[in-house]
Amino acid sequence: MKEDWRQPNLLTFCCQGQVFQEMKHFDDNSQDNLLRQLQGDLPVEKRPFRALASRAGMNEEAVLDTIGTLVQQGVIRKFGAILRHQRAGITRNAMVIWVVPPDRTEETGAVFASFREITHCYERRPPFEGRYNLFTMIHTGKGAMEDLIATISSKAGIGDYQVLESLEEFKKSSMEYF
Repeated sequence: MKEDWRQPNLLTFCCQGQVFQEMKHFDDNSQDNLLRQLQGDLPVEKRPFRALASRAGMNEEAVLDTIGTLVQQGVIRKFGAILRHQRAGITRNAMVIWVVPPDRTEETGAVFASFREITHCYERRPPFEGRYNLFTMIHTGKGAMEDLIATISSKAGIGDYQVLESLEEFKKSSMEYF
């Protein structure tokens, strides 16, 4: 009797004799094919899962149900997008690290979050170099990065910060496990 695909076999990922990740492998070829497809880029179109389903030999509803099941089972732990900033018109990126008094982190984080150019804001504990406790990622088009950071600083009332601007965008790719 063929094993149900929802009961995966364990497959160990090894490189140079070291075990790096425990992965799950399915006996059903369509499930394996779907997992392989999900490791790469999704098609940039209105219904990407429909196109993925076609390539995997499934229908769109089955793909979405399978992805949901695999997430619930922990086979897929993270599902996200990789934005190619340059292609999207975002040509300047910077991590700004801020010195914020501990009693103002929530308030300051809310101010930072009000700027659409800030995509990430998190508190670091312990603070980096014993001082920098709020980190933000700022993305903008050509031009006014310095002016934008000055505006954010003024609105937040925080003047102690360092700007670490991205100078080059490196290749971004998804992990391939099998």
